[in-house]
Amino acid sequence: QVQLAESGGGSVQSGGSLRLSCTPSGYTTSGHCMGWFRQAPGKEREGVAAIDSEERTVYSDSVNGRFTISQDGAKNTLFLQMNNLKPEDTAMYFCAADPICQYCSGSWCLAEFKFEHWGQGTQVTVSA
Repeated sequence: QVQLAESGGGSVQSGGSLRLSCTPSGYTTSGHCMGWFRQAPGKEREGVAAIDSEERTVYSDSVNGRFTISQDGAKNTLFLQMNNLKPEDTAMYFCAADPICQYCSGSWCLAEFKFEHWGQGTQVTVSA
């Protein structure tokens, strides 16, 4: 069974950086679509970034230019580099995988219902 494990969350001040990692088991990061989502208290879960098998990437407007999604095939690890963090970025961040997706582009890649496998999340807190 596919399992995803996130790490790298923490507490930083506004303007700081964090790098989140996602290490899956029973799943190859380089061969399928994967994404990062986040959910803050009282808000709906939203797509943050996604990457497909050809490393095409998609970002939400709120993080575009600040966050970078990438994968390391040799390490079978998905990353989310978060720079210039803002208080509104505070949320639980989840790694997700779409097992039947190999190619994806545009906002469709950030549709929550597409992703079948989810990690437990890692907390990111950004203070003003």
